[in-house]
Amino acid sequence: MRMNLFESLRFKFEQADWSKNPVLGLLDTILELHPELIKILAPDIVKGSKQSIFGRKDMPSIEQIIRAALYKEEKGLDYRELEYHQSDSRICEQFLKLDLSLPYSFQTYQKYISRIRKDSLDKFMVALNNIAMKEGLEDITKLRQDSTVIKTNIHYPTNNSLVWDCIRESHRLLTQLQKEIEGVNFRNYTKNAKKTYFLINNTKTRKSKNQKGNAEKSRDLDKRTKLFRNQLITFTKSINQVSNVIKKKNIYSISPQSELIILSLERLLPLMHQVYAMTWKKEIKGEQVHKEEKLYSIYELHTDIIVKGGREIQFGHKVNLATGKSNLILGCNILKGNPSDSSLYQGMIEEVITNYGIVPRDSATDGGYASIANMEYSQEKGIINIVFNKISGSLKNITSSKNMSTRLKKWRSGIEAVISNLKRGYGIFRCNWKGEAHFNQKVLWSVIAYNIRVMTGAVLQRI
Repeated sequence: MRMNLFESLRFKFEQADWSKNPVLGLLDTILELHPELIKILAPDIVKGSKQSIFGRKDMPSIEQIIRAALYKEEKGLDYRELEYHQSDSRICEQFLKLDLSLPYSFQTYQKYISRIRKDSLDKFMVALNNIAMKEGLEDITKLRQDSTVIKTNIHYPTNNSLVWDCIRESHRLLTQLQKEIEGVNFRNYTKNAKKTYFLINNTKTRKSKNQKGNAEKSRDLDKRTKLFRNQLITFTKSINQVSNVIKKKNIYSISPQSELIILSLERLLPLMHQVYAMTWKKEIKGEQVHKEEKLYSIYELHTDIIVKGGREIQFGHKVNLATGKSNLILGCNILKGNPSDSSLYQGMIEEVITNYGIVPRDSATDGGYASIANMEYSQEKGIINIVFNKISGSLKNITSSKNMSTRLKKWRSGIEAVISNLKRGYGIFRCNWKGEAHFNQKVLWSVIAYNIRVMTGAVLQRI
């Protein structure tokens, strides 16, 4: 079993198309030798689909959908580009097993690929890593952890920009609804709101220590507050007309399309109220807004604010990664909120032991994970060499020798390159997939694609 992957891939590389695409060649070989990988994702793809003996049988097979998702990630394509590659690329046609069938539309692929859940992708990643272990590519004797932030696709949130987003979005939806339903009337407040939005942006407070400077600063604050009051008056009018349209929805003749627009307005209205409340509290009353009251985007509601040390504030999600000696990512946790690194340490080690059935001999992390509780936990689990890059107080690293401690510290720093390669190679510095579920899916698809590329490099060295 251990040498099946190498022999099959060597045979495949005798064909020119596959030898020029070693990543796809390895992936094709793995999927052929391990059909159980397809079964992991199959239930999500077929869920909600109805079988019929009528109509055209032009839906791609489950295997083709999974292959398309993997091809898309490896090549860094969007769904429209994936549709084009089916006709333009010979290796794409071979990899997707299209044969004589016509290429499938990008809508078809998007429909089925987006069904695959985060939990299923987690299992797929673990199964793929277990195959790498059986082939001798990874032994999990070493484990290192680090966290990073993947941003959501939003602009930098300010009270001013959030108010403008709400006014603009409500106008867009009402304009669409007016085209669908006769009798929907509303006023366009975007012209005045946009003008005030830019005025607020250009009104900055001056930092001056002398009396004259303080007077100038006070005048700027008064001007800014006045502008916000005017903007909130306009915002209130916008909120009221959205509310009125929703109240009158029963008297309109509603089509399926207009029903979707009204549903979007119903989702937007409470967000508008929340943005109004937090803006009034901060900009008019001058009070602090508590974290649970804050909203960072009306489009990506799941966005968290991440403050890590003295670095720049980021908006997205914190992701905790663990890699082994081969640079394969063995664990990927997408977190809610901004938990400390030290609280993530034990959960990741427990997850690795559970998924792979092996207790690492060595553990190396940076100083953010260091704590006495984590040190004691590692010892209880049977980890021999435990290294935190920076330690303070009475906490000391436990290693078999000073040389081992130095080597593990140097090895730990390599995870920074793994994170860089993952985010740079698969375009996830900022995730442009919409919604929390799709955000999680995109991150895990990228991790799986990265692992396949790492496996390819290791296999090619042996062939």
